[in-house]
Amino acid sequence: MGSPSHFTAVLLFALFASVVFGITQRETPRRMVRYGLYCFVLFVGSAIVLSWAMYLIAR
Repeated sequence: MGSPSHFTAVLLFALFASVVFGITQRETPRRMVRYGLYCFVLFVGSAIVLSWAMYLIAR
């Protein structure tokens, strides 16, 4: 089994960080899940935007 790709590593980091943020930053389970999903989308979205920016700068 090979090592995960960079994108897989980003997804794993976003998942674990979002779970921690959701649990530690909100009080009720419903708000924890919503905030965790919000953080996950922001992590993954910012990684995609920054990777395209780096790609365009390197060209």
